[in-house]
Amino acid sequence: MYVGDVSAFYLCANKNKRSLALNLKAPEGRELFFKLLERIDVLVENFRPGVMDRLGLGYEALKARKPGLIYASATGFGGTGPMAEKPGQDLLLQARTGLMAVTGHPSRPTAVGCAAVDQHGAALLAMGILGAYAKRLTTGEGTRVEGSLFNAGIDLQAEALTGFLSGNFTAAKLQRDEHLATWFHQSPYGVYEALDGFVAISNIDPIKLAQALESDALMDMAHLNRFEDRDDYAREVAAQVARRTIAQISEAFDALSLWHAPVQDYNDLVRDPQALHNEVFRVIEIDGKPATLVNHPIRYDGKAPALHTLALSPGEHSAEILEEIGCTADQIRQLAAQGVVRTADAPAHGKKQWRAVQGPAAIA
Repeated sequence: MYVGDVSAFYLCANKNKRSLALNLKAPEGRELFFKLLERIDVLVENFRPGVMDRLGLGYEALKARKPGLIYASATGFGGTGPMAEKPGQDLLLQARTGLMAVTGHPSRPTAVGCAAVDQHGAALLAMGILGAYAKRLTTGEGTRVEGSLFNAGIDLQAEALTGFLSGNFTAAKLQRDEHLATWFHQSPYGVYEALDGFVAISNIDPIKLAQALESDALMDMAHLNRFEDRDDYAREVAAQVARRTIAQISEAFDALSLWHAPVQDYNDLVRDPQALHNEVFRVIEIDGKPATLVNHPIRYDGKAPALHTLALSPGEHSAEILEEIGCTADQIRQLAAQGVVRTADAPAHGKKQWRAVQGPAAIA
């Protein structure tokens, strides 16, 4: 997925970041790295275990130079252990951690439709870094922070795993009617097909549900144990929902304060009134081609953070950063010629440009 020749993945990951590309295998590259080290609080690396040590940039080596450094490592399975050298990637970790086994219909393991493990792993690592920084503010001490996709994939399922393992359940407990979203919620917690789309129904009062759907059958089933008898109950809910439009369901459910939501696709989402109000999306142009970015999810004093920097290619800001640590223009050109650093092309040779088309506002 590209906008022009810029990867959508690269755009997603590099909002408000500058890019410096160094050859860390070159002695000159490592010397530049050590100059940068003097100016930073946190280092984050995403290599396989052992790579930074082989480069002479492992935790112990850098800690000796800068005791207050927060050194964060993100790996697939952790820095040690039988899987430490294996490739770690979102889809593989969804499989390995059991997430696929409990997603979708139980008869066929189903991948989550986004890189959920990657995203959660990054968020956990960021929280770990903040915790280490709070410690440093108090003690002055640095910390090694280690995150892994394996642990992140398991942490995503903490509620389900705690219930399953503590309840001494077997795999049979995971089996359920296809409408039910999870194995550990009471029916009708799941997704049901209406006449004109799908609707998600959360945990709700069974008597109110029967009233909303005007169903004598559901009223008769209101006394059931909706965990043990979840499949029968879900099938009857599905039969009742299938007779109505989403608008009819929404009106009836809203009248009784029943939790529900229409299932939207991305085209629906970009026009969702709450997404517009929350300023979720931002449009920019890259070399004249429009691109829609997802804004930072947190709001500060009610506002989305401004987009002031966007790295479009590796090394785009190398010269700028190297000048800040004392390199001259001639030195930078020489380092680039030697392959020690990568710098952006001059504008005359096609450097990519971006500009804001609109702020964090509505896309309609």
